[in-house]
Amino acid sequence: MSSSTATSTPTVHLGPDQPPLLVDAITAGGGQLTGLHDADAVVWTGAPSDFPTLPTQVRWVQLPSAGVESWFQSGVVDAGSDRVWTSAAGAYADSVAEHALALLLAGVRALPGQLAATSWDQAGFGAQVRTLRGSLVAIVGCGGIGRALIPLLSAVGAHTLAVTRSGRTVPGAVETLPAERTAEVWGRADHVVLGAPATGQTKYLLGAQELAQMKSTAWVVNIARGSLIDTDALVEALTEGRIGGAALDVTEPEPLPDGHPLWTLPNAIITPHVANPPSALAPAFAQHVSDNVSRFARGQALAAVIDPASGY
Repeated sequence: MSSSTATSTPTVHLGPDQPPLLVDAITAGGGQLTGLHDADAVVWTGAPSDFPTLPTQVRWVQLPSAGVESWFQSGVVDAGSDRVWTSAAGAYADSVAEHALALLLAGVRALPGQLAATSWDQAGFGAQVRTLRGSLVAIVGCGGIGRALIPLLSAVGAHTLAVTRSGRTVPGAVETLPAERTAEVWGRADHVVLGAPATGQTKYLLGAQELAQMKSTAWVVNIARGSLIDTDALVEALTEGRIGGAALDVTEPEPLPDGHPLWTLPNAIITPHVANPPSALAPAFAQHVSDNVSRFARGQALAAVIDPASGY
């Protein structure tokens, strides 16, 4: 978008559903609701399969999800046009970062076994409990969620090694590496949090080779996409006790089938993709929409712009 600060009243089509929270958000951002064929912008609330053919005058489309791989797979994002597409990346960062910290603490503090215990075993569990204080936590794919997680880790005395596509310094991280140096992370970090998008380049980012380099006490937390981890390789590493454990809010396959080994491994924690619960989702997305409508009205750069060449 232009860097001009002149303010106009953009016409915005909201569909296919029009929840009052989003209606209010668009109005609060300075937009005016309209039909699709009169719209400057579209805020979409449905699935890729329901997406309409867009009139040529639509200059911006806001998608409802942070992950956009399904929107590319379905051909919705028209990479060849000048139209700007934005995701909800960053809108849910605080909630997901909180969940990531909870998962990591649960693993490091050996909470699953203690919560399931029915007898007092201070010696046994005491040998398993560790601390995050002074540890180095690598956040691989340190976008909005990672940036929200860094101060939470700092609050418990942990240090952060950030990995981003560009390698530009991430505030609060003790070091930032570009994506091409990700291989350096696995053996250095005490624990790893995966926050990368799902692309062809990140599929099985953590596989057998990477797991073999990790410390025997390291926990891996995945709050991004299940395809970032080779599940079979992870199950093998966990079964053999080659890493401390895995705490996963996303899996491949998803939903994780009943009877899958990850459900019963003592060093695995599974939550059913609830890092961003419904109670937090709608208000966070509404605020994101309001902010972006306001930016659009002022001709300012939009938040969470999708890069068609990168696929996210």
